[in-house]
This record gives sequence, structure tokens and C-alpha cells, in this order.
Amino acid sequence: MLIPPASGADAAETSIKERNLSMTTHYEVHGTVALITLSNPPVNGLGYATRLSLTDNLQKANLDAAVKSIVITGAGKAFSGGADIKEFGSPKALQEPNLLSVILMIENSSKPVVAAIHSVCMGGGLELALGCHYRIAAPGCSVALPEVKLGLLPGAGGTQRLPRALGVEPALNMIVSGEPVKSELLAQIPAQKLFDRMAQSPESLAEEAFAFAQSIADIRPLPLVRNLPCQHPNGDAYFQFARNMVKGMAKNFPAPLKCVDAVAAATKQKFEDGLRFERELFINLMWTPESRALRHIFMAERAASKIPDVPEDTPKREIKSIAVIGAGTMGGGISMNFLNAGIPVKMLEMKQEALDRGIATIRKNYEAQVKKGKLKADKYEQRMSLLSTTLSYDDLKDADMVIEAVFEEMGVKEKVFKELDRVMKSGAILATNTSTLDVNKIASFTQRPQDVIGTHFFSPANVMKLLEVVRGEKTGRDVLATVMALGKKIKKTAVVSGVCDGFIGNRMIEQYSRQAGFLLEEGCTPAQVDKAVEKFGFAMGPFRMGDLAGNDIGWAIRKRRYTEKPDLKYSKTADLLCEMGRYGQKTGAGWYDYVAGKRDAIPSQLVVDMIEKHRKDIGVEPRKISDEEIVQRLVYSLVNEAAHILEEGIASKASDIDMVYLTGYGFPIHRGGPMLYADQVGLFNVVQSMNRFAQNPLDDANFWKPAPLLAKLAAEGKTFN
Repeated sequence: MLIPPASGADAAETSIKERNLSMTTHYEVHGTVALITLSNPPVNGLGYATRLSLTDNLQKANLDAAVKSIVITGAGKAFSGGADIKEFGSPKALQEPNLLSVILMIENSSKPVVAAIHSVCMGGGLELALGCHYRIAAPGCSVALPEVKLGLLPGAGGTQRLPRALGVEPALNMIVSGEPVKSELLAQIPAQKLFDRMAQSPESLAEEAFAFAQSIADIRPLPLVRNLPCQHPNGDAYFQFARNMVKGMAKNFPAPLKCVDAVAAATKQKFEDGLRFERELFINLMWTPESRALRHIFMAERAASKIPDVPEDTPKREIKSIAVIGAGTMGGGISMNFLNAGIPVKMLEMKQEALDRGIATIRKNYEAQVKKGKLKADKYEQRMSLLSTTLSYDDLKDADMVIEAVFEEMGVKEKVFKELDRVMKSGAILATNTSTLDVNKIASFTQRPQDVIGTHFFSPANVMKLLEVVRGEKTGRDVLATVMALGKKIKKTAVVSGVCDGFIGNRMIEQYSRQAGFLLEEGCTPAQVDKAVEKFGFAMGPFRMGDLAGNDIGWAIRKRRYTEKPDLKYSKTADLLCEMGRYGQKTGAGWYDYVAGKRDAIPSQLVVDMIEKHRKDIGVEPRKISDEEIVQRLVYSLVNEAAHILEEGIASKASDIDMVYLTGYGFPIHRGGPMLYADQVGLFNVVQSMNRFAQNPLDDANFWKPAPLLAKLAAEGKTFN
């Protein structure tokens, strides 16, 4: 026994109380069947307290002579979602009883243990069920081993037991993809032994589980999944094929290939040897930067919705209808998000032709999805039926929320918000899609600044996952809570930003772009910079990104900067490019040349000649610059500006900044965002590199002075996250 022998029926409760742990499982006896219910909301995670409570109750059932069989199930809307991710990498994850020990205790139970599976059975929850002697599943249950999505593989026997219970190929597909499969589909796999029975319905699961447990109470020996055969008729060829397929898809992540190795071991080694091999792979993956990045992202995405001074129970306003000002690319994309979520949208423009163009674009986008099989025709028509249009502000008066997506100029915003203040009903939320302008000033154009908020969508708005939610100094907490919940409903990663020029993302990208410009002056070509950054893992380098967004946008911002911040240093290469009329893909020429109808970036000799002439004009002798320096200067420029953003309270936590860059700016997923990347490099090393860059006479020495927060954390040996 893993738990010290107990005397008396209350041994489990005594054991838990002595350890000062909460009861995260419940124990009941129904006739001759002991029912142990996992009760650790929201998904009955198998953290230390739950594992301990479960083993104490297993022991209690085995000591009770009146109990003949045991049923394990989960309370609420899950059997179990698996391990507690917060314990990963901590001593608690290994503290006995760990999950391997819990499963061993179940296998060694003198009385049969039945897993009654429903709703969600994933990760360690599925491994726990596979350790039980029998399994009965409700239809509609989502079953998965999703550890690969955290850069790991199942670490409590999943790669060894699932192939035995389900068959090698379907098990490997589930383990490598990490995707959930419905229980009724798994039950149809020929010769599967994952489920001994399927319940008639979720509602009848408990009753059927008790009856089943009674029916097998006297069967001996007790069946164990570990004892089932595990073979593939063409093992070597199949696993080599699987490795080739996975290698092409896994790219920067080692876990999928290790999953193949672990399942292959299940077919070639004794169970105990395979289990040891799986555990060795799991522990090695746990310490990889890729796994740390994916676990960080998993936690950061959930943490983004938690706002320090806005409790989760903050009342939210009801949003049943949306109004959108502007039917251009951004307005149409924003509208599609709400149509997709089943929320009616009324779109306003000044001219009917503009409305017609906007509707035509939305139809074209939906028709492309239908053609690709991503959207059913009836769904398309249903979404379009939720869209209406108008040329009059007065027709928007009943909307619960209005989002303006008009030209990025304060005078235009002022006119719009004064009209909205006039017509919108009391309690309506007034949102601006500005990417740089002062939300507090925009709010001042109304008599209801508490109802004004920034909702910065990223283009294309119907595709990009990021939504920067900009909190004005007078924005109501209920407004903020409502918009954050709405972001989740339209499947965005919503991140709160305070008010500053550019908010989180664009404020940081400005420094990144400045560094890219300095690199050109010092000796790089646009293609060299882009290739170095893309090799690092960015979806797109700074110059390809500029061509896609439109170089004239950056030009307009720089012209404003030259007046507002005359001491701020810039490379003139981007201005010279715009003076040539090379605004990017929309003009067929930018930093690169483009062929009509294609997006391939073709290096431009004309641009290279322009850069070389500019160097001569300012008296710079070009030097050879390494890819390492390119990446460091670009990424550390993001990190330093982000440290200022944290100090100023524009972002409440470093992980929010990581989410902005992962979901809105193409930062490589396997590196976890700029702040986590800096943590993994070591903030001391980041500061030393910045001090070196400050010595470069062509760079901006003032910028490379480490932000006070960065300098403090580096000196103390601490991290952002």
C-alpha cells in the first residue's frame, strides 16, 4: 500500500485532515458498491490533494468487508481533465502518491475498480481510467491525450496502455494529434478494449455503472490493460512512415516524434520497460524550452482574462446586438466576428456604394469558406441574415454596443463619437477600433466616458486572434468585464492594455522597426534581416510585414514623431522608400518587388541601390552583420520597450505581452513570446547585450539603456514571468 495501513472506517478522512488537505474526492457506499467521486472543479484535475484523497478512499473501500466493487467517476461536467498543469516542473508533481502510484494502487486493488467516464476524459484522467479494471463510458464524452499540445507526451502510462486498449494506429493518431475524439466513435473501432460498455445516455451512466460493478464483483483474476497484447503487423515500416509524417508537421517541436518512439516501444518492449522509457522521455521533454513555452502559453491565455481590480463576478451588460461604423476591410472583418457568433450586426456607412462594397466583401469571404468546405451553405445564409445596413446614425440607437472602424484621425473620431453620444441608448458600450490614438481623448467627446473603451482588432479582423482591449481612465469595470467576455464569445484572445501611443503591440513594434532601419544603414539588406528573423521563427520579417501592412502607414506615424519627438533617432531609408511610391503589396512594390496576383517577395535591386546610396550620403561604411546580432537587436528592442510598458502599468503582467505578440505579431510559438524568451536567455545576458548595442555609434544609445524594471530583475537574478 502507498498509504500507511489504517484502522477503522474513517482512516481516509483522518489521513487527509492530518495533512491539512481539502477533500477533493467524495466517498459513498451504495449496497455493495463503493462510489468514489472526483470533486476538484472545474475539471477534476489530478493535483496532489486529489491524488491523496483518491488513494485514501481506495484504501477505505478495500478495507470494508461489505464493499465488493468500486466505481470511480467525476463530479460536474468532467470525469477528469488530467494533471494539474500548475504542478508541472514542481516537487508536488512527483510527491507521492504521484499519478503512476495511484494507477498502480488501482491495478493492485483486491476488488474490481470500474471507471464511469463522462463529459471529459483527458490526459491523466484517461490514464487513470486505463488503469482501472473496467471502463463504462457515456456517449458524447470527449476523450484525449492532449499532452503533446504542451510539448510533452503522456507520462503515466498513456503511450503504453492506450495502444493495448485501442489498437496501435488509432492510439498513435490520438497521442500525436492530442485532439479529442467522442466516446461513441472510439467504441466503434473493431476489437477495441478501451470501453467494456457504453451507457445508454449520460443520465443513465451512474445507474448502469452500479449495475455493471455488481455484475463483475466476483470475477477473478481482474483484467489489466497492461496485460493486453500490443502488436502491429508491419511495425518497423509503419513507425518509419509515422516518423516521416510527424517530422514534416512537428517543425520546431520535439514532442510529436517522441510520442512515436514511445508507442513503438509499447510494441517491442515488456510493459514495465516501456513504462520506464515513456517516463524518461516525459521528464526530458518537461525541461525543453519548447515545452516550457507551450505550458507558459496555456497558462498565459487563461491569465489574460484575469484583471487585478475587476473581480470575476463583476456584473456584465447584456450584448444582444452590435452596430459597426464603417464597411471597409476592418469594419467588414469586425462584423463577421459577431455574425459568426450569432449576434446581429447593423453596419453604417455614409454612402450606399460603400455599403454595397462592404457586403460584397463579406459575402466573398463566406463563399470562399463554403467552397473550401469550412462552412455549410445554410450557416452562410444564416449569418448573412443577421446583417443589416443603414446610412443613418439614428438607426443605431437600440444597439447594445457600437464599434467604430473609421479613418485613423482624431478629427474623424471626434465627429463619430459626438454622433454616437447623441443617438445611442443609455448603457450602450461605445468602442473605438483605434490602433494608436488616445482613448481618453476620444471618450472626452462624449458625456459618458465610463461607457467608452478601445477594441483594437487586428487585420484581417475575421482571422486574427488578438483583440487589444484598451481601458480608458474612466472606463467602467462592468464595461471592461463585458468586453472581455464578449472577446471570448467571438473566439478572440483578449488582452487588456492601458492608454498610451500604440498601446502594447504597436508601441513595441515601433522600436522593432527602428532597429530594422538601423540594420539597413549599417550593412544589411531587407532580405537578410527578414531571413534571419524568419529562421528564428517569426512568421514574417519586418520588411515583408511592412509591405503587407502598407509602408505609408509607418510613414504617417514617423512624420508625427518628427514633430512630437524631434530627438528620437530614425533611419531615413523607409522615408526614401515611400518617396519612391513603394508602399508595399498594394502598389506592387515596396521593400520587395511583387508580381500581380502573387504575394511572393522578390528582392529588389532598385531598393538595394537606394540603401547603398543612402549609406554613402551619410558617410557609413557597411559592415558584415551576423544573424545572431540581427535577431538580438530586434527581439531585445521588444523586450526593453515591454519592460517600460510593465513599469507604467500599461500591461498588468508580462504574460499579457507575450500573448499580444504570439497572437497578433507572429512571434514564434515555440519560444513562448518575447518576455518568456528573455527569461530563458537570462535577463543578465539580455542586459549585457543591450549595453554592447549602446556602444554602436549608428544606433540609439538612449534607447538601449535598460528599462529600470529590466535592470532591477537582471541584477536580482529574477525573471519577468
